[in-house]
Amino acid sequence: MKIYTKTGDKGQTSLIGGTRVAKYHLRIEAYGTVDELNSYIGLIMCQNIDAHHQQLLKEIQDRLFTVGSSLAADPEKSKMKIPDLHDSDVTLLENEMDAMNESLPALKHFILPGGTTVVSYCHIARCVCRRAERLTVELAENSFVDERVTVYLNRLSDYLFVLARKLNIDFGAEENIWIPRV
Repeated sequence: MKIYTKTGDKGQTSLIGGTRVAKYHLRIEAYGTVDELNSYIGLIMCQNIDAHHQQLLKEIQDRLFTVGSSLAADPEKSKMKIPDLHDSDVTLLENEMDAMNESLPALKHFILPGGTTVVSYCHIARCVCRRAERLTVELAENSFVDERVTVYLNRLSDYLFVLARKLNIDFGAEENIWIPRV
């Protein structure tokens, strides 16, 4: 199987279902941003973090492929059975955040990104996740998007923030709090 098809050479691509759209179409932007996020999750996984976080991040990568499949499908024409998100996927992120929060100091200030390299990667992934969420919300205004997709992306960005805080503690780095100049 060849990787290149030449069908996108004129700036269009196909959604699942066969509909041809411009490569800058909002649906393409949304699932392309999810793909970018998935790459950052992979980068975080490659760092020196514990096996539990690595395993959960691998599961998140799987869910992001599910999200991407959902966003890549033309809701009007696709007849392909694609994987779906479950409420338990969101609950898993919430439970993980609750568990991590038990060992974190109370959040009294905004946190500036940074501390260690892996923490910085978490913050980049969080920002990309928020962008994916914004694009998905915009897409949902004019086209069908499974509500669980936006909920999952929203919760995932929160999870990445809490993971950044937890990894800062695990690596003995101080949180870089924001004290506004007044």
